Amino acid sequence: MSGPIPDPIRLVGLTLGYDRHPAVHHLDGSVRAGDLLALVGPNGAGKSTLLKGMAGEIRCLDGRIERAGALAYMPQVDEIDRSFPLTVMDLAGMGLWRRAGAWRSLTRSRPAIQAALATVGLDGFAARPIGTLSGGQFRRALFARLILQDCPVVLLDEPFTGIDARTVDDLLALIRAWHSEGRTVVAALHDLQQVRAHFPTTLLLAREPVAWGPTARVLTAENLARARNLSEAWDEGAAICAGPRAVAAPAHAHGSANHHHHEDAA
Repeated sequence: MSGPIPDPIRLVGLTLGYDRHPAVHHLDGSVRAGDLLALVGPNGAGKSTLLKGMAGEIRCLDGRIERAGALAYMPQVDEIDRSFPLTVMDLAGMGLWRRAGAWRSLTRSRPAIQAALATVGLDGFAARPIGTLSGGQFRRALFARLILQDCPVVLLDEPFTGIDARTVDDLLALIRAWHSEGRTVVAALHDLQQVRAHFPTTLLLAREPVAWGPTARVLTAENLARARNLSEAWDEGAAICAGPRAVAAPAHAHGSANHHHHEDAA
């Protein structure tokens, strides 16, 4: 008889940042298997930093991140060099590298790549240079790469920024399909209406956790105001501190903000 599925991502006393200056600190909690989790917060709240930490792109300054199983990570589009001479097939085919190796012939993988491109609405685009794609088309190609990575955990950094409504709808449908398959999806988002409509669980960040739990209980006017206030009061030059700052104490009164998110009572 199989036991419980382990949490794919567990954050323990986590502090992340750059040059010993924390961008996210004192974060404890677990992303449960099958979660559809939105990361929200003011600009500069640490959402991208947290995703980079979850993906293993940056080291922890303090605490640790425990991972169970493979994950796929899509950074913000402006971090990807679209001038590189790749075709849409090349870009999507990178999703097979983990399983097939970087130098496997794309010829053998062509049917799988074409199927992934068709799934995201790019049938017939395989030979197009990525530099000729619109913003929405490029995002679809990145989602085709995620399909081919075929990981149980998917991390998305602002996947819908600057693209048309039809593409957003199509990609949301794909995310819902992944969720229905039991995959875990964590997405940094700024559109709170979108979060309320499609993401049942939310982590509200303002460099530190404000609330983590069911979306309706996290995205309250009180919590959003607290997140803005914490973000505005943040000292960019701050060093790593031993524990939560006194001014942040109310944020941790929500239980799961500093512990397990399923016990949140915002």
